[in-house]
Amino acid sequence: MRKLIAPLSAALAAFAVAAAPSVQAQEWPSKPVRLVVPYPPGGNVDGAARIISGELQKLLGQPIVVENKAGAGGMLAGEHVARADPDGYTLFMAANGPLLYSPTIYGRPLYHWQKDFAPISTVSLTPLLVQVHPSVPAKTVPELVALAKAKPDSVTMASPGAGTTNHLLSEMLQKQTGAKWVTAHYKGNAPATNDLLGGQVQFNIDQVSVAQPFIKDGRTRPLAVIAPKRVPWLPDVPTLQEQGITGVEGQTFTGVLAPAGTPPAVIDKLSTALRTVLANPDVKARFYQAGADTQFMTPKEFSAYLAKEESTWLPIIRAANIKAN
Repeated sequence: MRKLIAPLSAALAAFAVAAAPSVQAQEWPSKPVRLVVPYPPGGNVDGAARIISGELQKLLGQPIVVENKAGAGGMLAGEHVARADPDGYTLFMAANGPLLYSPTIYGRPLYHWQKDFAPISTVSLTPLLVQVHPSVPAKTVPELVALAKAKPDSVTMASPGAGTTNHLLSEMLQKQTGAKWVTAHYKGNAPATNDLLGGQVQFNIDQVSVAQPFIKDGRTRPLAVIAPKRVPWLPDVPTLQEQGITGVEGQTFTGVLAPAGTPPAVIDKLSTALRTVLANPDVKARFYQAGADTQFMTPKEFSAYLAKEESTWLPIIRAANIKAN
């Protein structure tokens, strides 16, 4: 009889280990879940987190707590989540810069999305546009390019920071057109926008969601949207392609990731919940009002999207030698 007890105990132990992730996933979540945002309250990423958190809470039955952890280009939040226990209770509300660009720009490879995170889904995609101060005579991007080529020092682009999507699109536009302009980096989008509105700089590249109110008030003039087709928020504004400029595309994304090693069943449960939330008409309307589109991707699709974004933008960052001061 004793000879049978040892093998039976070993088998039960092995079964318990194998079943643990499944049991954990079935019980998850049994306490509040933290959704860590890499920026201060307000803005595109924080707003997206707050829209989905309430809806996720309804589906999952536990509080989804939005936690703002700004600093180091978003890397404070990224590293915090990457090093958190992979139990599904600490999630990263990521965006282009903190997830993909900042480790290279800051020269601090604290994490890499493929190694340290488990992508769950995108949440929103926001198009950008080129806009000028009304005093600038250019009515199209080719006219702005011609102005910059004729007098490079007379055209300044306001950037919300080195390595932001706004800045990278400016670098890509210069590369594609052969124009050169002065780039003024600010500590955030608010001061950059203020100087554009005041006429201290000539133009910027900004999210449609941020630019809309100023365009409607006539305080800025849009030249082109940086998107494959015109956007419904500004249907009269042409694309860059319509103005003969190709090869310049980009958008800002928000998305949810977990630490690498999070149980697959927890990832699946989160993915299913996000699919439901992002299909909700009320959620879609709230994002639309903010100038963004909801966008669900499976973990596999999100991983492929991130790989493509990385292969597009990191070479531009390195070629332009973009570094944070």
